[in-house]
Amino acid sequence: MIDIEIAAASRCGCVRYQNEDMILVGAQFIRDDDFTGHVSVEDDGRYLLAIADGMGGHSSGDVASSDTLHNLQFFFHDIPAGLDAGGFNEKLVDWHESINTFLMSKGRSEEQYQDMGTTLIGLAYYGGNFYSMQCGDSRLYRFRNGELTQLTIDHSLNNLLGVEKHSCILTNCIGGGCTTSYIDIVQLSADVQDQDVYMMCSDGLTDMIDNERIASILAEGGDADALCNAAIEAGGLDNVSVCIARLTLQEAIQN
Repeated sequence: MIDIEIAAASRCGCVRYQNEDMILVGAQFIRDDDFTGHVSVEDDGRYLLAIADGMGGHSSGDVASSDTLHNLQFFFHDIPAGLDAGGFNEKLVDWHESINTFLMSKGRSEEQYQDMGTTLIGLAYYGGNFYSMQCGDSRLYRFRNGELTQLTIDHSLNNLLGVEKHSCILTNCIGGGCTTSYIDIVQLSADVQDQDVYMMCSDGLTDMIDNERIASILAEGGDADALCNAAIEAGGLDNVSVCIARLTLQEAIQN
């Protein structure tokens, strides 16, 4: 059994007039709101946390992020039980292809949705294993023993060119006119430890405050709301969404 303590918050920044981010926590969808709670998941169970950041340079980013997470939530719970890592990966690749086609088709058929797109970052528990899923530049971090480690690599132009500074020019996303879209899926279970903290965020957080500041807030017991507030206080040039999951593993629960 896994016990997951969750804190999530999604905020409109100081510049944009609407929030195009959305967070998925289990079966709940969060935008312009926050969430705290915990869930216990059996070894053969499943649970999903994800953030979609609607692309700010495109129309209807809020629709793209909502469509993507609602579709993912339904699909994830419809995946057959008992798949190995390869089978689970194949199912998510199939889903990604279908949602990318859906967003692109919706954009072609309705002008107001033309080129709408979104990034995606997710943390899934399925069949006793943890998986990350990523498309775009939203990030997954691990906070362990006071050290913050970025577990994903941005799908961005600057990263492709080897430039450390974040770039808003994406090389991969869902929809948004991206005809070569792909999803990175990584099994994390081999390196998951009791009391690990996993943090997902849109780039509205990491563009405003650096990793050192994020680690300091987490070390002080700050939650998703505190991180969002720090980004907004630093200028809030984009919408900001954060989802934090603290894991308690079966052995620790039994003890």
